[in-house]
Amino acid sequence: MNQPPPSPVNFVRRVCIVVSITLFGVLLVWLLGASFDILLLLLAAMLIALPLRAGANWLARKTGWPGGISLAVIGLGVAGVLVGVGALVAPLVGEQAKELQSELPNVLQNARKQLEQTAWGSQLVDRIPESPEKLMEQGSGGSKLAGRALGVVSTTFGAVTDIYVVFFLALFLAAQPALYVDGFVLLIPPAGRQRARRVLDKLNESLLGWLTGTLMSMTIVGILSGIGLWLLGVRLAGILALFAALITFIPNLGPILALIPALLFALLDGPQQAFYVVLLYVGIQTVESNIITPIIQRRLNDIPPALLLLVQIIVGAFAGTLGLAMAAPLLVIVLVLVKMLYIQDGLGDTKSVTV
Repeated sequence: MNQPPPSPVNFVRRVCIVVSITLFGVLLVWLLGASFDILLLLLAAMLIALPLRAGANWLARKTGWPGGISLAVIGLGVAGVLVGVGALVAPLVGEQAKELQSELPNVLQNARKQLEQTAWGSQLVDRIPESPEKLMEQGSGGSKLAGRALGVVSTTFGAVTDIYVVFFLALFLAAQPALYVDGFVLLIPPAGRQRARRVLDKLNESLLGWLTGTLMSMTIVGILSGIGLWLLGVRLAGILALFAALITFIPNLGPILALIPALLFALLDGPQQAFYVVLLYVGIQTVESNIITPIIQRRLNDIPPALLLLVQIIVGAFAGTLGLAMAAPLLVIVLVLVKMLYIQDGLGDTKSVTV
């Protein structure tokens, strides 16, 4: 039995619905892409707020103080520790920073000479200006220089603004976490609000565990790097170890980036010294990856390294350095959501996956 053809009115209505859904999807993707940097800044603020709030809750349980007073005490304590450590380290870092500024031309010149001894290195050197002055002179003169200067100012201003936003967002999130959690849960249908709170609690636990383990790994890597570089007699061992500790926050790529400046300074004392530095950093990375991290982050061992690297590449392509730094915690969030909302709730598989 043949069905009658749809009326023109119904056909136009269906076309309008399809077009509207398509446009809404495109708009949603565009908004996510345009606001991706903002979402990563929010994630960075959460990583600061979580330990502050956890410390405040612990202090409130131990002392019975109100949450606001406990948070203020924890915040002042953290600030005091940072100021104290800064006061102890600042003279050494400041002195080594001045030495770094004076030694950097020699380091770069020595690296150029080392590269010129190989065929591929010689081709690379031909593309690099001999000095920063020649680099600034390339192009169309003053307009290029002014453009680079404006770019530096713009980048610096943007970084300061980002730090300002992250700092105050972290304070707001740490001061009243229930306000934002309750507001988010209200957007969920009543039947799913209890599950939503469990998911949020698991995200809080997973991110806090990942952050704690990462900070401990950073500290251990910094100490081992400082001791090893000092024993080898590498110049600026303190500032190089500090850089190695900070860059460890970025998994996979961090150790490679940490090796580059240490290798350049080791080359000043010859290829043999550079070889020892490479062995040192490979040894530290081996210990960190196979011993320290598995012990500290036992419950996060199921993060596939290849998947983490892939996420770093994708997120880094969209958000640059900030994306590389936030890729790991972003993956932790995605894994928790996939396990709880898709595998457990969507597929009904509660046995093969535990979180």
